[in-house]
Amino acid sequence: MTILYIVILILFLIIILLTYLLISRRKEIKAIRKDAIEKSRLVLEGRFKEQLAPFLPDFNFNPTDARFLGSPIDFVIFDGAAESNVKKIVFVEVKSGKSKLTKKEEQIRDVIYNGNVEFKICRIS
Repeated sequence: MTILYIVILILFLIIILLTYLLISRRKEIKAIRKDAIEKSRLVLEGRFKEQLAPFLPDFNFNPTDARFLGSPIDFVIFDGAAESNVKKIVFVEVKSGKSKLTKKEEQIRDVIYNGNVEFKICRIS
């Protein structure tokens, strides 16, 4: 009888342990999902703000002059195009909050700053 009680006790403890691990895992999965949803929301919010940027007060260009690319740079501004007098072309990357330039965006910035920009005509038939 004693062995039977020990086996039952061990099985009961195993069930309690497995239940605890299952509950802990579910909480962990719930936290991971919540974090993923929050990150997704922030990305969507950022993309939405990028699209609206030309119409916000901090955007220092005529919205008509802005062309949205989205990737790898958000906008190309043809400054003065609305008045048929393009004075300069500006590449604009929109950031909100504490977001930083990606490595690719940094590379593009450096290429522009180094003057490695060209104009080409591609004739197709």
